[in-house]
Amino acid sequence: MELGISSFGEVAPAHVAGGDTAAAQRTQELVALGRRADEAGLDIVAIGEHHRADYVVSSPEMVLAAIAAVTSRVRLSSAVTVLSSTDPVRTFQNFATLDLLSNGRAEIIAGRGSFIESFPLFGQDLSDYDALFTEKLGLLLQLNEQEVVTWQGKLRPSIVGRGVYPRPLQPKLPIWIGVGGTPASAARAGSLGLGLTIAILGGAPAQYVSFADLHRRAAQQAGHTAALPLSLNCHFHIAENSQQAADEFFPAYSSVMNRIGRERGWSPMTRQQFDYLRGPQGPLFVGTPQEITDKLVYLHGLFQNTRFIGQLMLEGMPHEAVLRSTELFGQVVAPAVRAKLGVAVPV
Repeated sequence: MELGISSFGEVAPAHVAGGDTAAAQRTQELVALGRRADEAGLDIVAIGEHHRADYVVSSPEMVLAAIAAVTSRVRLSSAVTVLSSTDPVRTFQNFATLDLLSNGRAEIIAGRGSFIESFPLFGQDLSDYDALFTEKLGLLLQLNEQEVVTWQGKLRPSIVGRGVYPRPLQPKLPIWIGVGGTPASAARAGSLGLGLTIAILGGAPAQYVSFADLHRRAAQQAGHTAALPLSLNCHFHIAENSQQAADEFFPAYSSVMNRIGRERGWSPMTRQQFDYLRGPQGPLFVGTPQEITDKLVYLHGLFQNTRFIGQLMLEGMPHEAVLRSTELFGQVVAPAVRAKLGVAVPV
């Protein structure tokens, strides 16, 4: 099982036209985090895309390119690329360039996104929410297969016999579908023969097993005989003792969840709820190396997943604590999980 980290690059909004020192610091911290993951022996670093004042990354490809320059082996992915509101041609070109810079380590996790700010920003109509993703995903997949493309859609200008460059170093870019709570997206990934990434950000992980089952059934019905990759993504923090891990993570986690909750009408997050969610069968992977190891083995028993990505929090967390968490994940947890699952250490 591949193991890695992700970040959305949370940041305190500066509300300035320039001179955003907090954003500059957070961007540098993301690069340092990627380097630490590589040094610790993790398999993947994934960076999210948002278009809000409270997140620093609107272009994951740019940050991943900087991480590529200071790493040698870790794979580099978006988490997710908001494909509905971007142009698939430019997305492909950017990730193909990242693939060349990283010597063949680029991946794309495509999704519709959990926020809607990018749609009006790029002139997209929210009433076309699903149609945009379906059409643009089809174009992205065709670009990945063919150097010269002829394509016709309804929501983007057609392409007639045009080459799209550069081409990646890998034969094809690995493209995954990222889902939160939409079963149809899991089925779509399976029918297209694509890997699935399930974000388990609330509720017990066991509730999401049906998504994995749906993905596999759709793949089988579409005639895909090879097993498709399956990744799980959960909020994550490790420290030497359980209380320390909880005390470090709770302020940052509750701040983010409560800010989003005020927008969406959720009840405020309490410490009691938080402690329940980080229990043995809960969605929060917050605890000691042994607790995290046990939960990862439990999760694998439910899903038979091929990858796990721990989503880190940055705003409100000491940077050294995040680096230490990443180090413990790669140097202590990863070898223990691989030993228990009988998985060879990646080369």
